[in-house]
Amino acid sequence: MKGFDLGVILGNPEYVSMLVHGLEMTFIIAIGSWLLAMTLALLLLALRFSPGPVGNRLVAGYVSYHRNVPTLVQLMLWYFGIYTILPGAFADWLANHSAEMAFAVLGLGLCQAAYFSEDMRSGLRAVGPGQMEAARALGHGYISAMRYVLIPQGIRNALPALVNHSVSLFKNSSLAIVIGAPELSHAIKEIENLSFRTFEIYLVGTVVYLLLSLIIMGLGAYLTWRADPANGARR
Repeated sequence: MKGFDLGVILGNPEYVSMLVHGLEMTFIIAIGSWLLAMTLALLLLALRFSPGPVGNRLVAGYVSYHRNVPTLVQLMLWYFGIYTILPGAFADWLANHSAEMAFAVLGLGLCQAAYFSEDMRSGLRAVGPGQMEAARALGHGYISAMRYVLIPQGIRNALPALVNHSVSLFKNSSLAIVIGAPELSHAIKEIENLSFRTFEIYLVGTVVYLLLSLIIMGLGAYLTWRADPANGARR
């Protein structure tokens, strides 16, 4: 029976290199999907608050789909479904340019955009109606008022929820293992197959994910503190 020996993992340059590469890919997926999600969330937010019911209904349908279909299923639909019906030349190009990574970013970003947009919608609803009236009185149109007055306040109100969902997005990057993306959880699985040190390598993976999640939460807490007007006044 093998005893616990973390040095078998951390003392092996090949395994450490695999972990570092997996971590780099995890950062690429997490950051890429976060940027996509935030950009799309802002567009969804503007559409939801636009005059007329059509935009609101379209966004409500988008949010409902992404909230009720598991993220894992969405990733599999993109990679094992939609990928297979793409034009041959485009599919071949993707295959030669990290298709797994691209679809991981796309699937996670589109899904998380629904959550981000709802977080910011809640934040905007907490902004007093007089803010729009004041912005219009100063000569802002609807888009300008949203961009310079309401959305900044809404994002500030939504920061705690946005941070929580950013942590969830980082953790959900591990789901990309199902479509073959070479991220951290994929590297952990490969090292397990090579070393037969199941407990040690999964312990390392658990600690890495925990530390990075705590760092994101800490940065989010700091940003929330900085965004609080009361703290700004004390500075």
